[in-house]
Amino acid sequence: MLIIRRWYVNYGSKLVWAVVALAIGWFLRQTQGAPLLELYYWVSRPFHSAPPSLLEERLTNARIVELEQRLAELERQNQQLQRLLGYYQQQQAGVITAPIIGRSTDDWWKQVIIGRGSQDGIKVGYVVTGIGGLIGRVIDVTPNTSRVLLVSDPTSRVGATVSRSRTMGVVEGESAQIAVMRFFEKVPQVRPGDTITTSPVSRLFPGGLPIGQVESVNLEKSPAPEAKIRLTAPINDLEWAIVHPFESQ
Repeated sequence: MLIIRRWYVNYGSKLVWAVVALAIGWFLRQTQGAPLLELYYWVSRPFHSAPPSLLEERLTNARIVELEQRLAELERQNQQLQRLLGYYQQQQAGVITAPIIGRSTDDWWKQVIIGRGSQDGIKVGYVVTGIGGLIGRVIDVTPNTSRVLLVSDPTSRVGATVSRSRTMGVVEGESAQIAVMRFFEKVPQVRPGDTITTSPVSRLFPGGLPIGQVESVNLEKSPAPEAKIRLTAPINDLEWAIVHPFESQ
């Protein structure tokens, strides 16, 4: 008896818990876990989905917001097309309107692809403008698309003139809306606010196309004085362009 009592003292509680565990396991197996499912239901009840009526209301509100956003986008596109139509009507005959259909995220402000090509009469060297002024020039053509080198590309070179003083120089791209104009003269007649247009003696562009406005001037810059130019064409937001026939000289 003493041995049994010592064994019970040492292992009795463990035996009881083992029996309880086996009983619970047997019970859950027989009920296929139904008690646990019920417990989960009551614990998670505060997090349950909203009633059908509330869910329907949320879906309806989401649909209304979607339609409002679509309407706003259509109104914006309509306004842009109206501005483009007014700009188009001011251009000479023979110009070609073209949608912007592609641009690389790595070269967003360097090159764009337009949805017109050789079948539409576009050739390499044609000049591309938009609302605001000069955009760039065509550098590659396929039957249905054309690649445009933007004026904001650092490899772009545009002969330019200060409209007020007729001082000449070369405009090179720097960023999406900023370009640099380097002057031929040591002391150029230029100041902030001056309008910059394409040079009448440029070989790649017709003269008089708006490029931008002078933001700042650095006459001490070496080897030539330079000015920061804010481009007037919205390079970041281009969606349409106008292609002008032009034969490079």
